[in-house]
Amino acid sequence: MAQTPSPAAGPAAVDPAAPVLLFDSGVGGLSVLGAVRALLPDAPVIYAADNAGLPYGEKTEAEIAARVAGLLGRMTERLRPRLVCIACNTASTIALAMVRDVLEVPIVGTVPAIKPAAAQTRSGVIGLLGTAATIRQGYVDRLEAEFAGGKTLLRFAAPELVSAAEARLRGEPVEPAVFARAAAGLRDQPGGDRIDTVVLACTHFPLVAGDLARAFGPGVDFVDGSAGIARRIAHLLQGQTFARREPDLALFTGDEPGLAALQPALDRYGLTRRALF
Repeated sequence: MAQTPSPAAGPAAVDPAAPVLLFDSGVGGLSVLGAVRALLPDAPVIYAADNAGLPYGEKTEAEIAARVAGLLGRMTERLRPRLVCIACNTASTIALAMVRDVLEVPIVGTVPAIKPAAAQTRSGVIGLLGTAATIRQGYVDRLEAEFAGGKTLLRFAAPELVSAAEARLRGEPVEPAVFARAAAGLRDQPGGDRIDTVVLACTHFPLVAGDLARAFGPGVDFVDGSAGIARRIAHLLQGQTFARREPDLALFTGDEPGLAALQPALDRYGLTRRALF
């Protein structure tokens, strides 16, 4: 899922302080950052949240592609990352190819974890929760055809879960009905009563996996791509050295009162500095 680095980008040429840049529309990519921290605890990180553009799932493909490519172009020029991870399913399924065409650093994207879910299901019925923009992509159709042949994949757009994850990390209450509606959106489809595996096809959703587990009830496993993304990043950075010369940074594209409330959650992920981009 990443570009092959050019010879100039090899381990010997990389500044040890060059960061790994994780990009998402909001705080959902923190679920990916947690997995990256587990494998690469010494890697300097800049986490960039395009909160001024949130939510991506309700935008058109053209709007998302132009916004993501433009932002990442400016960010890589200014921040000089050693690798960029688009820690957002919606942005990846729409803009990944465009970003790879214009940036000269390794790029890792995020795609729905249909392959491991298909290998894991016992009933043969898989649920997929994502944004509206993600679940309608032909990329998801191709993943289903390649990896879930003979299985049933039921999809449901659950944009409320993005807002729920954002609110939860800010310490705000979230009504249980939000999670009940997401579960019902899959359960109420033909065959939905046999779902035993649910793909969380938005990086926000693992942040509320406990709430979803309660809404779905026992016997349902949840699958997301964060561990696989972290392994891919670790593989691409193998042999490189790391030097964290200043605390890791969280960047936001828009100012809002809720940013201060996010700081305790950011601190838990090692992002003790916060700034606007």
